[in-house]
Amino acid sequence: MTEKYAVVVVGGGAAGLSAALVLGRARHRTLVVDAGEPRNAPAAHMQGYLSRDGMPPAEFLAIGREEIARYGVELVRDRVVDVERAEDFAVVLAGGRTVRARRLVVATGLKDELPPVPGVAERFGRDVLHCPFCHGWEVRDQPFGVLATSPASVHQALMVSQWSKDVRLFLHTVSEAELSDEDLRRLAAARVDVVPGEVAELVIEEDRLTGVRLADGTAHARSVVFTAPRPVPQTGLLERLGAELHETPFGAYPVVDATGATTVPGVWAAGNAIGFAEQVVHAASGGYRAASAIVGDLLMADLDAV
Repeated sequence: MTEKYAVVVVGGGAAGLSAALVLGRARHRTLVVDAGEPRNAPAAHMQGYLSRDGMPPAEFLAIGREEIARYGVELVRDRVVDVERAEDFAVVLAGGRTVRARRLVVATGLKDELPPVPGVAERFGRDVLHCPFCHGWEVRDQPFGVLATSPASVHQALMVSQWSKDVRLFLHTVSEAELSDEDLRRLAAARVDVVPGEVAELVIEEDRLTGVRLADGTAHARSVVFTAPRPVPQTGLLERLGAELHETPFGAYPVVDATGATTVPGVWAAGNAIGFAEQVVHAASGGYRAASAIVGDLLMADLDAV
């Protein structure tokens, strides 16, 4: 017989585990389906989470899995490949198992597509970084490069100048003509050097980043490079369920209310599944909000059925 759960949580990152913790403590039978591909896996540490600052992401998730197990929450290492909605939800796993759930939490996150410059993917999370709030303190006062992926990279260059006064913006495939007068004024005020020309590769010596080499052969000594990956929201399940999405400069994300409820009755979303800028602390908070709303929703549904 198909197993029945009160809630299935799709995704076992900070958002999914936080939701599962609240649901387990509320005595709801809950299953977490986790593919084991957290967005912050390349990072050695996570920062800015009060009381967990500097903790390795893998350790954070391991503790979370231990905590949800105390309350009877089940976790399976698998992937949801399909979901159908009738009176409840039929959730199909890649391993061949199908379970039913009264409510769903979608915490599938997003994937980062990095610019195809040799050295970027290999060093990502080490000395190629994307978020100064996540890593700026650890690399402060070093020579920074910013590898532009669009004219919006000007903003990233301005932001990282808070952590270093030696910043060079490598325009790469962005032309100088694409920068506004206001961009140029602010870059000059922040003393950010603008370097035109396509980047050919990052220079790696003895397992560390030492520079940025342009296509014309010139090299610039840098020990840290920031760049903005292209975020790819993992919204396949939400789209199959018919959830309404809205376009943003960082991709299409589900329309949600303050608790994370989507436009599909019974389906909530949390973490990077609802936005590019959700950090770990935001994701955990979003999972908590979604779960607490689900607890109330299930209670009222049961009372109304009496």
